[in-house]
Amino acid sequence: MGVSRTIIRAALVRLEHEGLVEHERHRGARVRLVSQDEAVEILDARAVLEGLAARLAAERATPEDVEDLKTILADMQRLREADDLLAVSDENAKLHRRLLAISGHETAARLIGTLNSQMVRFQYRTILLPGRSERSFAEHAEIIAAVAAGDGARAETAMRTHLSSVANALRRQTRD
Repeated sequence: MGVSRTIIRAALVRLEHEGLVEHERHRGARVRLVSQDEAVEILDARAVLEGLAARLAAERATPEDVEDLKTILADMQRLREADDLLAVSDENAKLHRRLLAISGHETAARLIGTLNSQMVRFQYRTILLPGRSERSFAEHAEIIAAVAAGDGARAETAMRTHLSSVANALRRQTRD
């Protein structure tokens, strides 16, 4: 690849620090697999951070921001009705990113990005559970309604409720 070993080592150290790679002595580096239990813990941590971001988004959102959020929600509904749940999941991620952007909290955004990168293999798992897309849509609608109303406390509670619901769905999936 035309890159020095030093650069490769530095990249692997950074990936290890972000929890994406683990280093085994005398064997090298490999991609770290996140267990389902750890994924639930990550969702618990995200609930706190994204709750903060939702509260700030509610306090800072402009009318244009609210319209953007409503457009994403409408796209989610349209895709749900078309039974394209993987595309709904992609819109879900877009909605969460937009809320983070509106919040303006760069540290929370960075931490959430790191947490999300560790959960890639679980990205689509819960949306495919029976009934989950309907509950998720209602939870997102409540978050957006709170942001539109400028109600930070309600937005924070709605986001925490939503991500706790995702964590609970993942927990139930482990038992089934």
